[in-house]
Amino acid sequence: MTNRTTIAGITAASKPVRALKGVVLALCCAAVVVPFLGIVSTSLATHEQITRDGGFVLVPDEVSFAAYTAILSGGVVTRATLVSLFVTVAGTALSMATTILLAYGLSRPRSTAHRPLLMVVLFALLFAPGIIPSYLVVKSLGLLDSYWALILPVAVNAFNVIILRAFFMDLPREVIDSARIDGAGDVAILFRIVLPLSKAVLAVIGLFYAVAYWNAFFSALLYLNDTAKWPLQLVLRTYVVNQTQLGVDQLGSAGAALPPQEAIQMAILVLSVVPVLVVYPFVQRHFTKGVLIGAVKG
Repeated sequence: MTNRTTIAGITAASKPVRALKGVVLALCCAAVVVPFLGIVSTSLATHEQITRDGGFVLVPDEVSFAAYTAILSGGVVTRATLVSLFVTVAGTALSMATTILLAYGLSRPRSTAHRPLLMVVLFALLFAPGIIPSYLVVKSLGLLDSYWALILPVAVNAFNVIILRAFFMDLPREVIDSARIDGAGDVAILFRIVLPLSKAVLAVIGLFYAVAYWNAFFSALLYLNDTAKWPLQLVLRTYVVNQTQLGVDQLGSAGAALPPQEAIQMAILVLSVVPVLVVYPFVQRHFTKGVLIGAVKG
């Protein structure tokens, strides 16, 4: 009979099972890492190697930043990147402000119209509006071909409001009551006590909003007719998914030799992914805690 190690009452798996798990995990990691490595390598490869390797390079023989220089030289990709940055920053700031205020108001049992507003939020969580009603509302408000059409219709997410409200309700009641006895009002309690104690969940909800705004594609396709106002994701769809050729006029690099289209397309793809990869490590330590707290009672 084989002796197995027991940890906290749980019997550890046998060596063959652990080896099998390691192989499966390695294959899953390879399935994620290899395509991304190929995208980055192709964007950095030279014209000769891309042609020789059939358009997909895993390890570049020589690193070339010609594709990044071309797309960031002031053309359509540069403009779309700035549009996405504006929509992400402005939208996240507005969404966080409205979500915090609404969730804090709903977390106070004696607040005005507390229950009707909570029912409205729950209704919005369960029943999403259709495409045609949303388009008609945006059109009636005069927001077509406006950056605000990408922000205002999705400024408040009902799921995030419910999560943040649950978190606020789990905060120690004694701390809030003590502050109120000392003469602090609701605004002072929110900014001096509640928000400092809610950094974890705020970081996670902020990440949710920022990623949603950065990846905004369908709303831009629906509401923006002016190509000069397209965000990066719509440019990505046009020039990478639809395989539309990028010329000198679109890239803004007149007089310069263009790198291969494969390198340009992969560079645009990398540019659309990098901001999320850069921001995520700063909120990663809050991620698990922020998702669980407020969603689980007790």
